[in-house]
Amino acid sequence: MDKRIFPEGKDLTGRSYDDLRWSRFKHFAPAEMFAVVGERVFPFLRTGLLTGGGDGSTYSQHMKDARFTIPTPGLLAKVVDMLDHVPMEDRDTKGDLYEYMLGKIAAAGQNGQFRTPRHIIKLMVELTAPTAKDTICDPASGTCGFLVAAGEYLREQHPELFNDASARSHFHYGMFHGYDFDNTMLRIGSMNMALHGVENPDIRYKDSLAQDHSDDEEKYSLILANPPFSGSLDFESTARDLLSIVRTRKTELLFMSLFLAQ
Repeated sequence: MDKRIFPEGKDLTGRSYDDLRWSRFKHFAPAEMFAVVGERVFPFLRTGLLTGGGDGSTYSQHMKDARFTIPTPGLLAKVVDMLDHVPMEDRDTKGDLYEYMLGKIAAAGQNGQFRTPRHIIKLMVELTAPTAKDTICDPASGTCGFLVAAGEYLREQHPELFNDASARSHFHYGMFHGYDFDNTMLRIGSMNMALHGVENPDIRYKDSLAQDHSDDEEKYSLILANPPFSGSLDFESTARDLLSIVRTRKTELLFMSLFLAQ
């Protein structure tokens, strides 16, 4: 196996790491499945082993506080059974399912985070036509829908980039940058990128409208975003160069100023 997620052997409790695999625990009785997922799988994810042993990637950073919140063994067994009937061979299927779930989350709409319709995202990506040399940023990334769509566009339109070591490395480690100031959204966005096959994008906590955004000047070749049209704004910490373009508390106008500044 070229890139093993679970190590060989057993954990400190004597449980085989193979039991943490979906193909194994889905056959367990509900009570045992609940114990394995809650006491083994989630702690394993929090250690960062999913991304190579806690290597400081954005995934390991955002997963460190993830909690298993399915309340009963019966409900977990029902969820696992329903998901097991969905064909998961295609990366897009997992992404579609995940994005459907994102559309239902209770947090949608808080802090101005509204899910941009997928056909609008796809249209914007096709109009901008990303290339393998682009460095792409979404300064209000939320669930990373724009970055995911850009990655899928490149897989479809420029599959040859994965045959070049330098271009492939740029795709996985340098191309995608997403910023948000909601830690829940950062975790969701990071996992969304992982499900779409991007190994270590730059998804991190940042207020893109704050004064300290100057280091990003001329850093990106493509901005893809749907600025938040509501939410909280610390007017006093807003970058002065943005306010010099338009003096307002409206976040959508300030983000437009940010795009002009880039």
